[in-house]
Amino acid sequence: MPYQPDPELAAFIQSLPKTETHLHVEGSMPWELLQEIDPELYQGPPHSWADGFKFKTFAEFEDYIIEHTGKWFTTAESYYRAAQGIFARCAQSNVKFVETSFHSGMVAWANIPGREIVDAILDAIPDGMEAHVYMGMLRLDQTPEVVEVLEDALSWERLKGVDLHGPEAPPIQDWTPLYYDRARAAGLSLKAHAGEFGPSEWVSDALNRLKVKRIQHGVRAIDDPELVQRLVDEDITLDVCPISNIKLDVYDSMADHPIRKLSQAGVRCTINTDDPFVFGNTLNEDYAALAMDLGCTNKELVQYARNGWIVADCSPSMKAENLAELDRIEASL
Repeated sequence: MPYQPDPELAAFIQSLPKTETHLHVEGSMPWELLQEIDPELYQGPPHSWADGFKFKTFAEFEDYIIEHTGKWFTTAESYYRAAQGIFARCAQSNVKFVETSFHSGMVAWANIPGREIVDAILDAIPDGMEAHVYMGMLRLDQTPEVVEVLEDALSWERLKGVDLHGPEAPPIQDWTPLYYDRARAAGLSLKAHAGEFGPSEWVSDALNRLKVKRIQHGVRAIDDPELVQRLVDEDITLDVCPISNIKLDVYDSMADHPIRKLSQAGVRCTINTDDPFVFGNTLNEDYAALAMDLGCTNKELVQYARNGWIVADCSPSMKAENLAELDRIEASL
């Protein structure tokens, strides 16, 4: 990645206790796991990590993930080993709390019991870190096999919540708000991807129909000033992935990214990596991108880290400890 900050900025970013609240397990698996399968084929870093690389379409990106990760995720143990590497990578960027999701289709397609996937991921959490697991579902996830998974998921004891992800082009189907109502009644937390490739109207649709308080991406909201104000008034959080947005050509360059404008308008945004297996980014690099290309100050970087802790549903002691540390860092600026 091109984001190699000077030593002072790098040390400052590293010092920030962070959260990672938009992270897909399958899109975050360590590259070295594929090297175990075929050291010759996967000897070098993937071409998608190259500076300036962009996926031409979302479908190309999806195919890339399926082509590679489908070779690894075949058992609950494979999720455990991937999660070990994912959490270790997070820890290297001083991440203390993680919200991660796995794809519901893997339960049906790979025939891995969903409860076992959730347990495997949570059992890999290292000391000093907390994490929650969400189940991701597609807008058209209505095959009989996946419907059975969605129904079963409502009773998985260690599942934290559900997240509507994948391509935005299909509109939210009529069954989805009904399912979200049932998930809410079951005590699950709710998220939805919207406003990445789709227009600002689709962010409004997710808010209206799914009644979520957490939007994954949501950056296209910048195109509608009334929606931006709604996000502020209703205390909606956008879990933003800056480098991902550039690699997927949502925006041409980081200088064009609207996250700073959204933040200055009062929208709460968190910083995340999305799919580092595909993009080769670390969370520290996403923070560095905002400083180097958007001119974010150290105080703004502190606030982005603070935003993650504000919405983190972690233990009260962990939240208080890390918010206090961010207050201390900001007071020293």
